[in-house]
Amino acid sequence: MSVWEGLVGQEPAITELQRAVVDPQAMTHAWLFTGPPGSGRSNLARAFAAALQCTEGGCGRCHACTTVLAGTHPDVKVVATEGVNILIDAVRPLVELAQRSPAEGRWRVILVEDADRLVEKTSNVLLKALEEPAPRTVWMLCAPSPQDVLVTLRSRSRAVALRVPPVAAVVDLLVRRDGIDPQVAEVAARAAQSHVGIARRLARDPEARRRRTEVLQIAARIRGVGDAVLAAGDLVATAQADAKAATEERDAAERAALLRTLGAEGAATLPPAVRGQVRQLEEDQKRRATRAQRDVLDRAMLDLLSLYRDVLVVQLGADVSLVNLDHAETVRELAAAATPEQTLRRMDAIGTARTRLEGNVAPLLAVEAMAIALRPQA
Repeated sequence: MSVWEGLVGQEPAITELQRAVVDPQAMTHAWLFTGPPGSGRSNLARAFAAALQCTEGGCGRCHACTTVLAGTHPDVKVVATEGVNILIDAVRPLVELAQRSPAEGRWRVILVEDADRLVEKTSNVLLKALEEPAPRTVWMLCAPSPQDVLVTLRSRSRAVALRVPPVAAVVDLLVRRDGIDPQVAEVAARAAQSHVGIARRLARDPEARRRRTEVLQIAARIRGVGDAVLAAGDLVATAQADAKAATEERDAAERAALLRTLGAEGAATLPPAVRGQVRQLEEDQKRRATRAQRDVLDRAMLDLLSLYRDVLVVQLGADVSLVNLDHAETVRELAAAATPEQTLRRMDAIGTARTRLEGNVAPLLAVEAMAIALRPQA
């Protein structure tokens, strides 16, 4: 199986990258992969990195391909942040690394998965490396859109735009690769709006489907300001619990490993030399938990947006399929109880809440304002 086979609906981008692998004239030192969440930006970049290292252009079987895809190839460095932003201290070593020749592969590849999380100061550190690239170094940046990356980085990279995969292609992948029932796969693929990772989780995890249903029920549950405040509190509390569940065990393991490495395991009082490193770890873990909570809330808001999109489809009589096929009755009830203008205002309120979260507004305040805007209007 070649490195390209797991990618869904991205044939034009794959063709361009395959040409770059074999044709020096089509190759460049910096690439910018853009596309909506779930389009496979990072997966495509990893496949491209494997193909560049492979003598057969990405066979998927050789040592180069398997180690790149497993994240263990010495000449492929993947940078991903679990915090809100990529910090400058994480980027400076990359600039030094970019100047070195490959240790064993054909190229040195530096892949930044969340280039949209590079703040301006951090982006400026990368700029010199992109302006004066080493001969055998390739930079790969991934972001939702070109506008999410500083213009100076954008202008020095070749853009590869990914598209939202067709629902049918995602359904086929779930059925073929994961053995999911076709009907379940279609409902999951539509609910995830062709985001392959989310579709796979919804198709395989009944608990994930239950949590999503609870989020969608918020729309019908809110009848007044009191309901809105309670719903917002529940949504934020659920996001906090999910984030804590996802990070708590890992945080404890990281702390234990650090103390063991520093020879302070089981110590009643930490020596002064150790406290600073433990404090730094705790700060990193706090940033990771903040991002995890925001990601959960943002996903919930996207689910609500998909519901109101369906409501608008019904209200306007548009000849397109619903995203939430398994919530068609709720969609019809909401459509009958409001006007298209009111539905659009609610969608705007959800979009505003997402923007506020990105701007570090307190999650509860942002979600409360959104929920109040979702209540029935006269």
